[in-house]
This record gives sequence, structure tokens and C-alpha cells, in this order.
Amino acid sequence: MKKTFLGFGLGAIQSGLMLIEAVKSGNFERFVILEVNGKLVDEIRNNGNSIVLNTATNNGIIKFNISHIEIYNPTDLKDLEKIKEAISVADEMSTAIPSVEFYDMGKNSIARLLANNINVKKQQILYASENNNYSAKILKNKIKEYTTIDKLKNFQILDTVIGKMSGVIQDEETIKELNLERITPESSSAILVEEFNHIIISKINLPGFIKGIEVFVEKEELLPFEEAKLFGHNAVHSMLGFLAYLRNYSYMSEIKNDKELWNYGESAFQKESGAFLLKKFKNLDEPLFTEKGFAFYGNDLLDRMTNPYLKDEVQRICRDPLRKLGYGDRLVGTMREALRQNVVTSTLAKGVIGGLCFIINEKIEIGTMLPLRISELSKENIKRMLNHIWKETEDDGLKDRCMEIIISQYDEFAKVYLK
Repeated sequence: MKKTFLGFGLGAIQSGLMLIEAVKSGNFERFVILEVNGKLVDEIRNNGNSIVLNTATNNGIIKFNISHIEIYNPTDLKDLEKIKEAISVADEMSTAIPSVEFYDMGKNSIARLLANNINVKKQQILYASENNNYSAKILKNKIKEYTTIDKLKNFQILDTVIGKMSGVIQDEETIKELNLERITPESSSAILVEEFNHIIISKINLPGFIKGIEVFVEKEELLPFEEAKLFGHNAVHSMLGFLAYLRNYSYMSEIKNDKELWNYGESAFQKESGAFLLKKFKNLDEPLFTEKGFAFYGNDLLDRMTNPYLKDEVQRICRDPLRKLGYGDRLVGTMREALRQNVVTSTLAKGVIGGLCFIINEKIEIGTMLPLRISELSKENIKRMLNHIWKETEDDGLKDRCMEIIISQYDEFAKVYLK
């Protein structure tokens, strides 16, 4: 008997990764989506319960039609009984929503629906696809507020490491230029995802359970792969984004023709992120954490980040700079972890200064006076701005050293970007 897949939310990751891989596996006969956007629900129903996805390959765009979707709105009382039934029979589920903060939002929240309707007699798994290393734990704790622990004995929530680039394209020019298909003919948006589908998940420990989405790779320990994504993929992506912004590039694909930025990307992957991760996980028997494995990982990511068919906007990479320049996030977090392995990340430090320039240019409030223009950025301003951004974080003894490394790159950075 084939399986039932159920997804919470229908954004780019749910549709362009979870749902499409469930369809491609051939192991599911029923596909259920719960979506609170009533307009999108109506559009899909009006389109015969079908959607179209766009996948960016190295050679162009491939369009994929998914039909026979059951789509329900948890905020619509008429849909509630069907939602409850679908959760009770689902074999594999996935959350793919903007943040873990939405797990328990509203009367019919994800946590409440799961607590009241998971099937105690049936083995069920759920992929938590939010960008948070503790998604599974957070969701489980929320569910436990509404049910007993006994009801969860056959239910397992899995963490995921998702390095897939994707987005919802709303820009009319981009849709026309790439000849994208909208989600439905009524929709104003198109889903565009990259072809990559090598996703790592927690080890399934339900006795005898065989997952339907076979392409996902189970690992006993996710932390090393989570760090490779945050301190490798995310760190280099942000660095290149901030520097591409200062080059007045609109799309990340323009980096392909910029030898200096491309070299920065290679150096950051191999000599900085890769150098410390290989030291930290040298005893781990995993191909990724070898010189050859990480070199392939970095080169592959650079190619994927700059795929012209993804039309990845530089502004999108730079958004939310205060979080990305935070003491524990991708750039400075990488610097700290690298220092613990005696690796100095001077290239990524340039990305931090680039992020400060983005804040100045975009006039983003950080709690202290900003220079009027990036040409006025000085070593003193860098210290003051970063101290404000980091002020709520505890010093682990590395703040001064991180600041020194960032300041050490100022003169070289200024010659290129602060003329």
C-alpha cells in the first residue's frame, strides 16, 4: 500500500523540495497540503488541484506539474474534519514555514493539530524543515503541551539540513525573462528552485519504518553537517552577497565574471571554513570532512550560488544584515569557530565590513549613529557599529580577537570599496 504525504505550508521549500520529492519517489498515492493563505488555496482548487514548479538546472529551466493535490485551509472551519483525517493517516509529514515561531500560532496551530490528531497506532514521521538547528525539539515540546507523551511513542520529528536554494518569484520582468510558469494561471507568483536535492535528516529510530522519500540521507549526528551549512554555505554566500552589493551587482550570477570575488569565494571555502571544519571533525568518518570532499562541496556551491537561471537577487542575500552580522551567526560565528581551531578568517572578515556598508547605505537602524555614507566608514566606526550589534551577546573571550581580524582588513577593503 502506498503512503500519504502531508505538508504544512506551500512555500518554495515545501513545494519545490518536500512535495516534489514525495511525488518523484513513486511511493505516495496521496498528497495533502495545509495552507493558511486562503487566496492560494482557492487558486489551486480553481486550477484542478494542480500547481507548476520551475527548477533551475545548469542549462535552463525545467517545469514540473504536480496534480491531484488535496489542499485545505486550517483557518477554514469547513476544512477541519478533512485536516484531522489526513493527519491521522499520514505516513510522512513536513513543516516548511517561515519560522519555528509559527509552530503554535493560532487556535488551529500546527502543534495543536498534531497533538490532537496523530495516530497512536501508526508509525508517523515529520520532517521539520525550518532554518533552525533545534526545530524538531522545539516542535515536540510545543506538541507535548497539548497531549501526553504516550501518544508520541510512534511519532518522530526529524531535523533537516537543507542546502537547497529556492524562492518565490513575484517580479514580473524576471518571470517573463526566464519564461517561468506561475504556481497557477491565477497566481501572481512563480516557484523557482534549484535542482539540488541532497538533503540530510536525522536518523529514523521507529522500528522497521522505511521512509518514502528515499533520496533523503539519514545521519546519526547532524551537528557537523549543520555547521558545514552555517559556517560554510551560509557564511560564504553572505560574504559574496555583501561584496556583490558594493559592486552594484543585481544578481549573484554576475560573480561568475568577477575573478576577484570568485577567488574570495574559493579562498573562504578552502582556507577558512573548510580549514577549520576539517580540523574540528577530523575524526569523523564522513567524505565531506576530507580535503577532497570539502573542495568538491565548495566548488559545487559556488557554481550553484551563481547559476544564472536561479536569478538569485543580491538584495535577497543581503537582507536582515543585523542577524547575519550577529556574534553567533554565519560570518562572525565562523570566525569564532575557526579561531578555536587556530584558523584566521580574513576573507570572511571583509564580508563583515561589507555588511556594515550595506547597513549604512540602506540606513538600517542599529541603535547608534551611522556614518552618512560608506566613504566615511572608519576603523572606529566599525568597532562602534559591531559593538552595538553584539551588545546583547556574552563575550566568550574571542570578541577582541574577532574585532582585530575585521579591523585588519579595513585598509585593503577601503582601497577597493571606500574610494
